[in-house]
Amino acid sequence: MHSLRRFLPRSLLSAVIPAALLVAVSPCASALDAGRSEVTGFIDEMSSAYGFDSGSLGQVFSQVETRQSIIDAMSRPAEKRLSWDEYRAIFITDRRIERGHQVAASQAAALGRAAASGVPASVILAIVGVETFYGERTGSYRVIDALSTLAFDYPPRADFFRKELQQFLLMSREESLDPLDPKGSYAGAMGIPQFMPSSFRAYAVDGGGDGHRNLWSDWDDVFASVANYLKVHGWRPGEPVMATASVQGARLDGLEFGSVALDQTVGSLRQRGVSFETPLPDSAPAVLLRLPGESVPQYRVGFSNFYVITRYNRSQLYASAVSDLADALGRGAAPAADPESRPWSSGPGTGR
Repeated sequence: MHSLRRFLPRSLLSAVIPAALLVAVSPCASALDAGRSEVTGFIDEMSSAYGFDSGSLGQVFSQVETRQSIIDAMSRPAEKRLSWDEYRAIFITDRRIERGHQVAASQAAALGRAAASGVPASVILAIVGVETFYGERTGSYRVIDALSTLAFDYPPRADFFRKELQQFLLMSREESLDPLDPKGSYAGAMGIPQFMPSSFRAYAVDGGGDGHRNLWSDWDDVFASVANYLKVHGWRPGEPVMATASVQGARLDGLEFGSVALDQTVGSLRQRGVSFETPLPDSAPAVLLRLPGESVPQYRVGFSNFYVITRYNRSQLYASAVSDLADALGRGAAPAADPESRPWSSGPGTGR
């Protein structure tokens, strides 16, 4: 590890003690110009607002690299490129299900402790299964390179990633990490559950009780943090995530199919003629989803727990894949092909 002295503010030196579709690191990289006004302004802000030593931060940024491959990857996320059939085929595979069972068996105690929160073990496991194939593909970019590239050289979302870069430096200080060490995805998501820095600071927990939050290798922390994230965002124990629906003869006028907002109820959808099975009452919030297929779409109804999963990743395809993988892990086998959808095609075994 690099020395912490050049990173930590002088006032704290005496106290020193997480895709995504992962893209291979491109050799095409260039050193960040630490003298750019955007970078020096950011350093000044971190110094004045949070007590960082500006000289130490300058030394850190002088070692940062920007990468065109990061910007390229941000422009083509899988959720926008693939049909539901293609996207689902990436994640609902015999190998991913089998590996999930292996992790569940080897980490049964940690998984059980996390599931005591009320979030099912299968859902917790499915999140990390979709995100990083249970930790096998956590990303090979330095987090500070990814966040700096996007903060200073990707105008469409520069404000967002500038805030995440700020959160990353605060997180590194809190966790006594050298900011040049952590690695993650092209978007700066970290560890087995792929937490962005702001999510790490807000929702990661020390599940193992060792005084640190380690989302790269400590399964107690990983599972507890995923469960905490879902619980804080409103997970409802015992309720379903979604149900397959038939819309034959239903009235679909006025429905917005691109949103994940729960703008309907179980009762209102049934009044429209949408057919589906659920133990939830008519008053329960719901949303009708039309998942794009290569031939015909598949319709599903998402409930409150579906919406909670979209707080992790705001994609209908992502939340649906997590739900299907959780169901498959719970049953012990890959599910049969969905109604109104062609058989799955094979796809690359990649994370988000």
